[in-house]
Amino acid sequence: MSLAIAAFCFHEVTDDPGSTGFQRRGAAPFRLTPAGFGRHLDRIGAAGVSPRLVTELDTADRHILLTFDDGGRSALTAADQLEHRGWRGHFFIVTSRIGSRTFLAREELRELRRRGHVVGSHSHTHPDIFRELPVERMRAEWRTSADLLSELLGEPCESASVPGGEISSAVLQSASDTGFRFVFTVEPVLRPSNVGQCMVLGRFLVKTATDPSRVDQLARFRGWGSALAVRRLKAVARRSVPPLYRYVVARRARES
Repeated sequence: MSLAIAAFCFHEVTDDPGSTGFQRRGAAPFRLTPAGFGRHLDRIGAAGVSPRLVTELDTADRHILLTFDDGGRSALTAADQLEHRGWRGHFFIVTSRIGSRTFLAREELRELRRRGHVVGSHSHTHPDIFRELPVERMRAEWRTSADLLSELLGEPCESASVPGGEISSAVLQSASDTGFRFVFTVEPVLRPSNVGQCMVLGRFLVKTATDPSRVDQLARFRGWGSALAVRRLKAVARRSVPPLYRYVVARRARES
């Protein structure tokens, strides 16, 4: 059996949406309550494969990884729930937001790392259609973020996730050029690929409306093909009318 990695992408875990993460219309579908998040973790735990860190993968055929994008303050709540189960996760940080009201402060990021979690880049400013940036801007976003995290944590920043979920060959190559060992997308695929020295890993994006039974199925390494088909159909629809898509993204990105 070839290597299969079932990675899940979460965002905020909170009962108080105004206290954490991006305060924009587009963020609402990605906020889970702690109770709802716990139900997803219950299903993952019942699947029989304990979550690992990407930096600690062994020769087993199947792995589960848990990731969290943006770096909102609720990351500490999510980390508490993981640690209660003996698990660790990956937290990807928008570094221009470090220390702002609803995002993690510098010392909180150090705390996450001390507690055994991976802390990586989610770009510097979170451009919402990353694949449309000039390549030099992509590299600058990655490099600025990686350098800030390396200085903050006292170690190389080796992992990243693509903001907004918009990927292209240029996006992935820019991450590889930055020196990341691992880059996560939100393409729901089980099989990792490589761009240069960088491993590219897909993820399933868990939303508020995602039923725990869906997570249960995916954690048992079933249903990824249908999830990818849905994702690609939506991508075709998004890219068929670029001006409309940019307008919708801009509206959702407005801070409230």
